[in-house]
Amino acid sequence: MKVATGMHWGRLEAVVENGRIVETRPFGADAEPTPIAGTVASAVHHECRIARPAVRKSFLEKGHAAGGKGRGVEPYVEVPWDEALDLVSGELRRVRETYGNEAIFASSGWGSAGSLHDPQTAMGRFFSQFGGFVSQVTNYSFGAAIVIVPRIVGALTPVVGPHETWEAIGRHAKLFVSFGGLASKNGQVNYGGTGRHETRHALRRAHDAGTAFVCITPNRDDVPAGIDAEWIPIRPNTDTALVLGLAHTLLAEGLHDTEFLARCCTGFEPFARYLRGDDDGVAKDADWAAAITEIDADRIRSLARRMAGCRTMLNGSWSVQRGDHGEQVYWSIVSLASMLGHVGKPGGGFGFGYGAIAGHGIARRPVPLPKLATGENPVKTYIPVARFVDMLLAPGTQYRFNGNDLVYPDAKLMYWCGGNPFHKQQDLNRVLRAWQVPETVIVHEPWWNATARRADIVLPATTPLERNDIGASPYDRYFIAQKQAIPPVGEARNDFDIFAALAGRLGFRETYTEGRDEMGWLRHMYDVARQRASEQGVEMPSFDGFWAAGEIEFAPPENPPAPFAAFVADPVANPVRTPSGKFELFSETIAGFGYDDCPGHAAWIEPAEWLGAPAARDYPLHLISNQPRTRLHSQMDCGAVSVGGKVAGREAVRLNPADAAARGISDGDVVRIFNGRGACYGGAIVSDALRPGVIELSTGAWFDPEDAARIGSPDRHGNPNVLTRDKGSSSLTQTCTAHTALVEVERWDEPVAPVTVHEAPAMAAR
Repeated sequence: MKVATGMHWGRLEAVVENGRIVETRPFGADAEPTPIAGTVASAVHHECRIARPAVRKSFLEKGHAAGGKGRGVEPYVEVPWDEALDLVSGELRRVRETYGNEAIFASSGWGSAGSLHDPQTAMGRFFSQFGGFVSQVTNYSFGAAIVIVPRIVGALTPVVGPHETWEAIGRHAKLFVSFGGLASKNGQVNYGGTGRHETRHALRRAHDAGTAFVCITPNRDDVPAGIDAEWIPIRPNTDTALVLGLAHTLLAEGLHDTEFLARCCTGFEPFARYLRGDDDGVAKDADWAAAITEIDADRIRSLARRMAGCRTMLNGSWSVQRGDHGEQVYWSIVSLASMLGHVGKPGGGFGFGYGAIAGHGIARRPVPLPKLATGENPVKTYIPVARFVDMLLAPGTQYRFNGNDLVYPDAKLMYWCGGNPFHKQQDLNRVLRAWQVPETVIVHEPWWNATARRADIVLPATTPLERNDIGASPYDRYFIAQKQAIPPVGEARNDFDIFAALAGRLGFRETYTEGRDEMGWLRHMYDVARQRASEQGVEMPSFDGFWAAGEIEFAPPENPPAPFAAFVADPVANPVRTPSGKFELFSETIAGFGYDDCPGHAAWIEPAEWLGAPAARDYPLHLISNQPRTRLHSQMDCGAVSVGGKVAGREAVRLNPADAAARGISDGDVVRIFNGRGACYGGAIVSDALRPGVIELSTGAWFDPEDAARIGSPDRHGNPNVLTRDKGSSSLTQTCTAHTALVEVERWDEPVAPVTVHEAPAMAAR
């Protein structure tokens, strides 16, 4: 039997024999199918699937009085679903009655593609009806951007779209400059799914139409093939300095668009004073930038002149703002684009996230999406997502975020559904210390990954191939019928059904389900979206017609206007949503916050760790922990494609030939990567795609310490977050700084225990 369905990496066809998936392959008219699709079958039936509900042994015996030190060490006891649900509902009731709902912290992540079975939505609906929970704001993908971009241009659309299309760029732009590159591997995935992978072809069409590409990144693999792009290998974490050097050249040579700056911007003069060095005596010119970035000053000046001489689009990858003071990169790019004056013109201006996921730059018509209503969270306390460890280790502590003075709540119960913090969060040894603090940790998860292995109660969740859903993304022009291919593996249940069962025990099942089952909800959500689309002049088939066809493709709009076109045409009639109604190159609001680490305009602020710092004497290599080629984040790390990319049984570590030779490292060697925060092992690949002084260890290898009982024990699998720094990017944005990390690498000739995290953990008898 063959079943057409969909996941984050596109439409798939599942081949099913005797209730098991034996193969998954791309389905439909996809010109650029992703190889990740082939990993699904091996992961769905992997031995590390969580077969039944399980409870940590001492927690089963003593409840929350067992404490948290045994998490990740003790064996589990499998229990019937009814008992597990009774335990979970009992803990939720106990914590609410003892401490209140502000003692419950619930978190999720990318989870699974699907409108109904999106874990974050199902979880939010449940806890909102239960009385609330401490929620999270921002994210790990573009957290600094979520704060800074609306403050300076009035909206988040430059980050999440709709972006200027590749077609318009090809017709009108002569130059596309990307800070952080345009990594092709990122186009394999799309939040919520995608009907087609089109980015590579769109880039080639833009190139063939006459657009020249410049990619500024330490990693040549971030430069797409087939577009003859110029690679500028910058020193990591110095993009802001480069942008300021480019801006200074425009200013010094009179190449800036004074008319655009006067009509559409406020605060240019304070920014210009900073560029000239009027107050600090340091001109941010090309020579200054060259010393920081290690890019030749003449090359910087030449690039600035090229930008000024033709229609130019500037892009900042999501990755460049995931560093110390990451908001400054985006602010400086907006300032540079404003000086060029191409904003609002077809093919020109700026955008953030081209190359980050499959959908950016692809023409699409915004249509209402099928959606499960979550309701309003009665608890108004929140934290920036990357600061949950600070919350656990220092409850009651004051901190600053986005103009607010906040206090960390005292979380007694953590509930994780559809997220893996041992993949996302930095400085995992610090996470381990914090993980011992809560009284109770509850996790929904299909696999025994690092988070599930450190929970008190583990509830087995289905994968997308074990349920029905609708794939729909704000970044895509398709709705996809995600049809169930096989029954749930083991005793796994859908997240929605788990929360419905808990709601029943807590007295609000009918409110939660509204009397609908899975297909009832899908039909209802689709019909609501269909009605709203019709009100916008977009007609959709009936639900039955959609389900039978398997997908809907929404025709893209013809010649959509460039971003900010209406604003640029008449800033008075169409102001942006900033205090001034204009782009704020200097923000009185941000300056008024008085943050030492975020002034009122874009500025170069030296990162906590970088190759120009004294710390580089001890740790002379800059770590890039980027999105892997072989999986989405940490999802399905146990699958065949991900495992096939390992080297010496561990995550691949790439380093420049000069750095490898200096350390006696060759392809296939086991190496130890370390700094003052931790250490891990990996398998070496020597590659001239990385500039000297840089190593790449992609994220997502499931955390597997040699000694789970000892905090600080080396990770034997190659998880870079034992090395990364858990520091907020600034008082303004408080997001992750994963790309600000220095390390050292050495060949490791001593025996290293094999990776065991892809095996099921020990189970104990009752």
